[in-house]
Amino acid sequence: MKKIILIGNPNVGKSVIFARLTGVRVITSNYPGTTVEYRKGIMSVGEETYEVIDMPGTYSLEPTSKAEEVTCTFLDDVCCREKDCFILNIVDATNLERNLHLTLDLIDKGYPVVVVLNMCDDIKHRGIDIDAAKLEELLGVPVISTCAVTGVGIKVLRERLFQGVPRPPRQRTHEEIWRAVGVIVSQAQRLTHRHHTLREMMEDLSIRPFTGLLIGIGVIYAVFKSVRFIGEGLIQYVFDPLFNDVYAPLLMKLSAFLQPGTFGHHILIGELIDGKIDFKNSIGLLTTAPYVEFDMVLPYIISFYLILGIIEDIGYLPRFALLLDALMHRVGLHGFAIIPVLLGFGCNVPGIMATRVLESKRERFIASTLISIAVPCAALQAMMIKLLGPWGMGGLAIVFGTLLVAWLVIGLVLNKVLKGYSPELVLEIPHYRFPPMNIIFSKLWLRVREFIIDAFPFVIAGVLVVNLLQYFRVLEAASSIFAPVTRTILGLPGEAAFPLLIGFLRKDIAAGLLLPLQMGFKQTVIACVVLSMSFPCIATFIIFLKELGWKYLLAATGIMVLATLAAGGFLNLVL
Repeated sequence: MKKIILIGNPNVGKSVIFARLTGVRVITSNYPGTTVEYRKGIMSVGEETYEVIDMPGTYSLEPTSKAEEVTCTFLDDVCCREKDCFILNIVDATNLERNLHLTLDLIDKGYPVVVVLNMCDDIKHRGIDIDAAKLEELLGVPVISTCAVTGVGIKVLRERLFQGVPRPPRQRTHEEIWRAVGVIVSQAQRLTHRHHTLREMMEDLSIRPFTGLLIGIGVIYAVFKSVRFIGEGLIQYVFDPLFNDVYAPLLMKLSAFLQPGTFGHHILIGELIDGKIDFKNSIGLLTTAPYVEFDMVLPYIISFYLILGIIEDIGYLPRFALLLDALMHRVGLHGFAIIPVLLGFGCNVPGIMATRVLESKRERFIASTLISIAVPCAALQAMMIKLLGPWGMGGLAIVFGTLLVAWLVIGLVLNKVLKGYSPELVLEIPHYRFPPMNIIFSKLWLRVREFIIDAFPFVIAGVLVVNLLQYFRVLEAASSIFAPVTRTILGLPGEAAFPLLIGFLRKDIAAGLLLPLQMGFKQTVIACVVLSMSFPCIATFIIFLKELGWKYLLAATGIMVLATLAAGGFLNLVL
């Protein structure tokens, strides 16, 4: 099948162009490194069918990171071998000079290139005028102006997709290429003087040390307040009424049919509390499992990914990474590692997968370990809010403060112990943009759907395991084995041992099992810290193993056990 390859610098809109050409809705973000593995889609032109491939962002054809290596290897292996291979070089029109280095690299290799001059809506506001016809003449390849977000120019692009033709390869050094870029830009681009807009002033303020830090604190505070506000609103006005007023009466009819006390009733409905279904405590596959997933956790997942999608598409995340670069170097990383960490607050699995954009295995191990131990996923955050809600924000402040200290201490130690160094941060800072809400909600739907598909089987498995262990009275035996540790070191009731072990399957299920224990403030805080820092859910465990291997997984597990016992024991002494 003929192939159309999308290549460009990070953050130039490749994924949006890909979606426009194929109709495949992919996650697009306003920070570099989003697409580490290439994506495929199908496009039909007349009676012909083409495979469209969205490659990771790269600045040149000499790779300096894993993402760039994927792109360059693919070009060498596929495009050099297959004749029916067309290159769409996506170029950011607001940064023409920097983008054209890759363009000339591709042309010099002899590939059939078509240049897509994207983000043309922005250049007028920035006093930039680009003569696309002149640029096409100077480059010797087709040039099409587009605005992928609005769809402007996409029709013309589809009409000219295959006008690029192979050319004889040529050899030029970096200095020669940059000189050629300078000549081309001087003839095809004209700049006019204009005053800074409010948006541009905000761009400057958000990367300066003092004002940027204040803005960053404000953004983080607003994010967590918004996530909680939206999540609690969805629970109160949407999901609670559905479960209590619609779903519960149906289950009571099923309960009467199955007859309480039977094995089938115990598995599906669980135990009736005072003759009624208690979604938190019944522990049935049709009661507690969907309630935990859709009433306790999903509302916060929706709110978290909605807010995350907004701030990443606006263009704030790279600025936040730049501000934290000095701090991140202290723990053996650079500022860009904050993006996998932030993704980990939604779910640890994509957080660990996103560490692929880091340059070395040392960095990936440090980042993955810190995410697994000190970054609670949105599902666990939702349950911690439930557990600590009666005591206000104080309990949550202690929990997150402890996790922050653990994150810093573990990172500092790993940075000292592990050989190697953290490279300097090279990060593309995009302009602030106001993304269309349809893209925000498309991304939200994809992430929420992915969470439900990935998480619900583990929730079902977790509830089923707890259910069977309760039915066959294994729960009491497991609690008695681990009770001495939870009582003496952590100061928790012996019954808390089993829920903490269940956290290996699903953290939110484990937190739900802590609710009936009716622990006090101190014990609840300690339980939340221990549950956050101890073994990640099985899905995260598997991804960690897949990404880094047994050696690194066992090392991270040892660190995790020691750090959890130390943090829990310390809180037991001081609270």
